[in-house]
Amino acid sequence: MKHYPRYIDLQPATRARGTVQLPGSKSISNRILLLAALASGTTDIRQLLASDDTHVMLMALQKLGVQWEQIDASQDYTVHGVDGVLPVHQADLFMGNAGTAIRPLTAALAVMGGDFTLHGVSRMHERPIGDLVDALNAVGARISYTGEPGYPPLHIQRGHVVAESIQVRGNVSSQFLTALLMASPFIARDAALEINVVGELISRPYIEITLNLMQRFGVQVERREWQSFTVHPGQHYRSPGKILVEGDASSASYFLAAGAIAGGPVRVEGVGRDSIQGDVRFVEALQAMGADVELGDNWIEATARGPLRAIDMDFNHIPDAAMTIAVVALYAEGTSTLRNIGSWRVKETDRLAAVATELRKLGAAVEEGTDYLRITPPAEIQAASIDTYDDHRMAMCFSLASLDGVVRRGNRIRIKDPACVAKTFPDYFETFARVAIEPRAPDLVLTPG
Repeated sequence: MKHYPRYIDLQPATRARGTVQLPGSKSISNRILLLAALASGTTDIRQLLASDDTHVMLMALQKLGVQWEQIDASQDYTVHGVDGVLPVHQADLFMGNAGTAIRPLTAALAVMGGDFTLHGVSRMHERPIGDLVDALNAVGARISYTGEPGYPPLHIQRGHVVAESIQVRGNVSSQFLTALLMASPFIARDAALEINVVGELISRPYIEITLNLMQRFGVQVERREWQSFTVHPGQHYRSPGKILVEGDASSASYFLAAGAIAGGPVRVEGVGRDSIQGDVRFVEALQAMGADVELGDNWIEATARGPLRAIDMDFNHIPDAAMTIAVVALYAEGTSTLRNIGSWRVKETDRLAAVATELRKLGAAVEEGTDYLRITPPAEIQAASIDTYDDHRMAMCFSLASLDGVVRRGNRIRIKDPACVAKTFPDYFETFARVAIEPRAPDLVLTPG
């Protein structure tokens, strides 16, 4: 895995062009790992994401007694399912800052029984998990906080989860609902289980990923709108044999945005029109801004068609990819408004505050609301040193500010702590350098510090 220095300097590039093979999806990778572990049979996983978050999940499963092997030096893995019975009933699990790992594991371990502690890095202990814990404890789980109530670290003891209905809030993180859904077959042993969402459900496309993958592993869920989900008894996870991890649609956003900003065409491979990931809808925002986007079965391509237009759009459905639009807005004509992005505040960092702060460094006028950003671009992006807040998406999004394409606004950008991209895309900056192939002069420089 790539080791970066303290910072990287990106010089302005006047053209972005090329093809990118995407790394696997983080959301799909960690869901598949847990489902394969809980299922009966052996699952061969192809093109698993190599990242900090998947490493965290793999190590946790190993501590729980789940056997798995990596195939040579590839990203292919074989996972031997435990058929719903964990070999280990007591473990201390380090979860890093991986929300896609700690939340589903919390639900699964609470339902399956044992004595477990789950903890992570300091930022993980600031990310809420109270709604999930409350939902599980209300039906017989025994989960307690060993630090601040409502947040990890957690201590899970053997409870007795019996329920025909569970309620969970939907407006903080869709991962709480995903966690309950993935654990639901172990609750619905003798009677149907109904999971009801209280309030609005955010990030619905991520729930679609969960339902799709549960079906691949043999469990059907009935959905009534986005408020109620029913799992009938007698179902259990069964290995599909082989399963391929799609390329990461959130990671695709940076390269498609580069094509829209700096000429293109830029093509990403590994995800296409039939993707199960909601973040492919990022292309709708690029199209609304005036970019030309084409989709194939397993690829997407973006090309600039003149200066970009400002947009006013609701991004509740694609909060991660919406961060990319915040930087693309620097190249648009007029003021852009990104709405319904309040979930940014409980991610790897408070992304609303962080994005607003760094955009202002670049010269943009930014209005930060409780759940929106309003961005007016500068006449020219200012050279700046970007703080990344140990957040991979901050580093990747703000690399785009170095592009000096159709609208000549790009400038020299220093990205601090570039190693944070290891969370989802360890080779991001090398890949970005290959796409930004026509810089002013010399070639795009990655200056280590």
